Amino acid sequence: MTIKISIDENIPADARLPTAHGDFRIRVFHENNGLDHVALTLGDMEGPDPVLVRVHSECLTGDAFGSLRCDCGPQLDSALHQISERGWGALIYLRQEGRGIGLHAKIQAYHLQDKGADTLDANLKLGLPADARNYEIAAEILRSIGVTKISLLSNNPDKVQQLKNHGINVDKRVPLLVGIGDDNREYLKTKLERMGHEINKDELD
Repeated sequence: MTIKISIDENIPADARLPTAHGDFRIRVFHENNGLDHVALTLGDMEGPDPVLVRVHSECLTGDAFGSLRCDCGPQLDSALHQISERGWGALIYLRQEGRGIGLHAKIQAYHLQDKGADTLDANLKLGLPADARNYEIAAEILRSIGVTKISLLSNNPDKVQQLKNHGINVDKRVPLLVGIGDDNREYLKTKLERMGHEINKDELD
């Protein structure tokens, strides 16, 4: 059976979203590949100062189920908290599950990790890139909500560079190291030692 969904494009996908961190505005951006990405904003995006921004890739296991294998859930929560504390900012939520390889392959990678592979080698053993994410859509979303100069909450220099390449002025990178525990310490060390993430090793130890 095929289920067809009809959407009235005359009604904006734009609404108030009350959260534990405050009253945000949620806007959905439909990409032509069928994925829906989200911009959560708080306050006015206009002004000379850089906007505090988190570009967060979807992680069902961490964001929704509270998985301890990664730091995604705590990063999402901390980003929203920091935006709320500042009083204005934006969180871009990208549908790029498993560093862009998708949920099915991500859980296959978990299986290989359970057998001893690190997070990078698990992807490679599946014949997939270590990180398949692309941040062009994030740059487009930021521009569409009036943001071009940002302070980026991230430990990933590749994310900074990609956003710059796509026309976003990353004024500075703000470290986001939270949720460290026994189940994800090796995952974070792999990010540091093999993937070039800027993480303070002393905090991991």
